[in-house]
Amino acid sequence: PIVIVHLLLDCRDAMGANAVNTVAEAAAPTVARLAGLDEDQIGLRILSNLATHRLARAQAIFTPTELAAAGDEANIVDAIVRAYHFAAVDPFRACTNNKGVMNAISSIALACGQDWRAIEAGAHAYCAWKKNAQNTPYIPMTTWSKDPNSGNLLGSIEIPLTVGLVGGAVKIQPAARANINILGISSAAELAKIMVAAGLAQNLAALRALATDGIQKGHMRLHARSREDQKTK
Repeated sequence: PIVIVHLLLDCRDAMGANAVNTVAEAAAPTVARLAGLDEDQIGLRILSNLATHRLARAQAIFTPTELAAAGDEANIVDAIVRAYHFAAVDPFRACTNNKGVMNAISSIALACGQDWRAIEAGAHAYCAWKKNAQNTPYIPMTTWSKDPNSGNLLGSIEIPLTVGLVGGAVKIQPAARANINILGISSAAELAKIMVAAGLAQNLAALRALATDGIQKGHMRLHARSREDQKTK
């Protein structure tokens, strides 16, 4: 048998890793006594990066006109929703879908001095912990659907984000401080909102590309630009 105790801390504007670990270690003897155990029977005293009580969410609405290239306005929303449904039922596709979402989120985390490894671990674990209607073992971080009345595309994202502006690297890295100032934010909640909004936007761009021209057209354009930049150097 094993006793697992979850301690919930409101870390406010801190990432909270040190606070949670400190409290876990301090509370362990009391937990052991309440469970009738000796202190030498205490196991691990450490945080979990699956922070299901620190969820960040974003939602967006797009019209077919906003999404369409020349000639595909009538079908673009349905095509994007079909691409999403693929990820919703297939964990192999969901993995790549979510990797793309994290391209945006982890980039902001790095730029702003956050623990991007903890963020990645928590976001992906949440997709396995939370089940969808199809009971898929690993689901997309985003959802996309078509409004039956307006025909608009509805998008949303929900993942745990343990970010902070107090303590950690954000206070000692000049680049991180500069990027926080550029964003004009003053709380961890604001940073989390920006990060999930960027993840949702990135996912839309990828799904739109996949549903129309394919992902390689954009990728190869970037490769060509990179080669031209190398030539100029």
